[in-house]
Parts: sequence; structure tokens; C-alpha cells
Amino acid sequence: MNTTRHTAVPPAPTFGRRHLLCALAAAGLLTGAERLGLIRAALANGANPVPPGLHRLKGAVTVNGQPAREGLLLKPGDTVATGAGAEALYVIGQDAFLQRESTTVRFGADLADFMRVVSGKILSVFGKGQRNISVATATIGIRGTACYIEEGVPQKVMRNGIPGDGSGGTASAAHPTYFCLCYGEAKVIPTAAPQQWETVITTHHDHPLYLHDDPKMPSMMVTAPVINHTDAELIMLENLVGRWPPFYGLYDTGYPR
Repeated sequence: MNTTRHTAVPPAPTFGRRHLLCALAAAGLLTGAERLGLIRAALANGANPVPPGLHRLKGAVTVNGQPAREGLLLKPGDTVATGAGAEALYVIGQDAFLQRESTTVRFGADLADFMRVVSGKILSVFGKGQRNISVATATIGIRGTACYIEEGVPQKVMRNGIPGDGSGGTASAAHPTYFCLCYGEAKVIPTAAPQQWETVITTHHDHPLYLHDDPKMPSMMVTAPVINHTDAELIMLENLVGRWPPFYGLYDTGYPR
């Protein structure tokens, strides 16, 4: 069994409502009346989840090729797509999603084929139970977690699999998938080398990965930095479904990680 547990040691609890609002502002989530109203509504909800459906749309967003509208319920089999500069915030059951621009996500008919990230970037929080996520380079089985995915990240890697800048004997790895298990447990199975599967357990962005699809590489999974998603966004998403992330009250990183 390939199980890797990555656990950070938390400092003393310091998060409060005021700190949270500062974090949201630092993350850019309080820029504009619409977004400010959304954040306030999520915080006021506390343990009361919002109704399922599309809750915020910015720019060109479609569902199954048709223009989307706020309040629209999403069903198994639906495809949500955002155009350049667009964004969609939505809830499906116990799960909440922040889908960034130029992203296409297809939802399957059951939990075994729950979600396929076709392209782009999405931050997700999930309720209890097993769900499978498909990306171009791997299958990811998740259980009560949060994760951030970027599909097709330009990346150079050293020939031994360590990220580099493209100089001094590097090989271009076609565009890997970026996967950060923000907290929780996930089983990652690389498509090109299923025998390299790994169960990752984290508490606070402890082990982000680039997932490759190149059999010539010694490892399909390469350690990555934390990029392009924040704790403030995770708190917002969890609040929409009546929860708080497990790190809430434990971590004060000094930046909107």
C-alpha cells in the first residue's frame, strides 16, 4: 500500500471573524459589491447551507452549451463551461465549486464517475462519501476532502523528475495536471503508471503534486508548490454548504494560502 501522510503542525488557534474577513480581502474576494454580498451571505449562513444550484456567474458561462443563469440546478450528466475572464460558483448536494475562467467540467451519472475536469481550473469542497474525479493524467478517489485542480499546466522537469527551469539537461513534460489536496484523503492513480498509485492524507495543502502522463519519467507524481487558490476561498465554499474547513481556527499563515 502506497500511503503518504503529510501533516503540518498547527500553531495556536487565532482565526476569528475579523481575521477571516481580512483573509477574504487579501484573497481579492471583497472586490466589488456582488462578491462582498456573497461572502457576507455565506458567513451569515453559518451551519445553514444555501440551496443547490448556480450562485454566482461572471462572464460567459454555459451549461450543456446553453447560457447559464443564477439559480439553475445542475444535474448528473451536465457540463459546465466558462469562457475567458468568466467564473462560476455553484453547489451540488453537499459539494461546492469555484470554477475559474476557460474551464470545462463534466459531471457523471454517479459517484464512481462523479466529475471530469476536461480543461482549466477548479476549486472544490466535498461532503462525506467516496467520489471519483477524472483528469487527463490520473483518476483521483476522494473522501470528504477539498482539492484544487489545474488541467494542462506548462511545466519543465529535470530528467530525474525534479521540477526545473528548462536549463541544463531538462526534458519538457507535456502539460501535467496540478493537484492540491487541500485537506483530507485521496487515492491518486496515474494513468500512465497505475502501479505508482498513492494514498495522500493532508491537513493543510501539505503535498501538492504535478501529475504527469509520460512513461519515460521515473515518477508520474512530482512535488509541486501551492498555487492559485486560497484558504479564504475554501472557507467561503465550505460556508456555502454549512461547514467550516478543518483548518479553521488552527492556522494563521500570514498570507491567503
